[in-house]
Amino acid sequence: MGDTGEPARRAAHDAARRSYGKLVAFLAARTRDVAGAEDALAEAFATALAKWPERGVPDNPEAWLLTVARRKMIDAHRERRLDESAAEHLALLAELAEKDPDDAQIPDDRLALMFACAHPAIDRGIHAPLMLQAVLGFDAAAIGSAFLASPATMGQRLVRAKSRIRQSGIPFRVPGEADMRERLETVLDAIYAAYAEGWDDAAGTDARRRNLAEEAIWLGGLVASLLPQEPEALGLLALMLHAQARRAARRDAAGAYVPLNEQDVSLWDAGLIQRAEALLERAAAIGAPGRFQLEAAVQSAHVIRRRSGRADWAAIEQLYAALHGLTASPVVAINRAIALAETQGPQAGLAMLDSVAGDARLADYQPYWAARAGLLGRLGSVREADAAYERAIGLERDAAVRQFLQGRREALTR
Repeated sequence: MGDTGEPARRAAHDAARRSYGKLVAFLAARTRDVAGAEDALAEAFATALAKWPERGVPDNPEAWLLTVARRKMIDAHRERRLDESAAEHLALLAELAEKDPDDAQIPDDRLALMFACAHPAIDRGIHAPLMLQAVLGFDAAAIGSAFLASPATMGQRLVRAKSRIRQSGIPFRVPGEADMRERLETVLDAIYAAYAEGWDDAAGTDARRRNLAEEAIWLGGLVASLLPQEPEALGLLALMLHAQARRAARRDAAGAYVPLNEQDVSLWDAGLIQRAEALLERAAAIGAPGRFQLEAAVQSAHVIRRRSGRADWAAIEQLYAALHGLTASPVVAINRAIALAETQGPQAGLAMLDSVAGDARLADYQPYWAARAGLLGRLGSVREADAAYERAIGLERDAAVRQFLQGRREALTR
């Protein structure tokens, strides 16, 4: 295109960032055909990149893209008809042929699209990838890289999930009050799973994963803005912002791993922390505490170290106790054990770890063995601590964390 195409490319990029999910949701909500909506919108963007450099960027790019995409979907349905009955086919064409929304007031069906992506009829493991593709436009290669799957495998799983939505008639709607809590939890879990995948790239060396964490925060912000009275949506966003605020402190200048209680608090992002605290206050005012609010509150208790020099371990232990009562999660029990060791001593923490030691899910869970090794070391049980460190090091994928654990192990003999 040359230089004359740059404004068109920029306008198309901005439109995709603002409205990709909104346009896919609008089209798919009327046909239940997520894949067809994505294909039509992709063609609309390709048409835009071909025509806008010559004709200029339209006053309302989103409305222009919607009009072209609807025409593409109409053409596609006329050509293939799939296995639809004549009545179903005509109904779909009628939906697509409706007049475009006036003044580009396109209904925002993104939340309904997210609930469709996280429907119980779809395998839970594909909820987060499907949401990332349908709402944000991630391709299968980017998603596969983040979720440790080949592009082909991830692509097949995404295709099957979209077919499931269409063939099963999964509705594009926000659930009623009776079903909201369970279904919303599924949506929030999927967003948090996406964030966790990006968070795992602590060094920030994988651009796809780094972007994944930021996009998950964007999704969480979207849900919180569309459901401002749902405290768990606010709590999840607060939790992710608290975690993101510490990203720059997780590695030192040489790239070595720095545990939370040793991080330089001056590197924490004060602006993100302020936003997280405000969200947590809003959630608490609603008066319906839940998992994500409690986890965000734990992070808030760690933030106190910025002022006092020490985290509020008593509050952290109490919050983890409440979380354990809510979830019965052995992972929560591990974190509570670490907090107990700070408030009541390493023996109390080790007793908590012993209470969940029989859970088969912990056999290959590195944080359990790392926590156990640390507490045994503090108690002077060098041989047992050494064995636990060996197990933790063998399970850890991150080279920087392995090196950190190796250093702690070597310190036992000094």
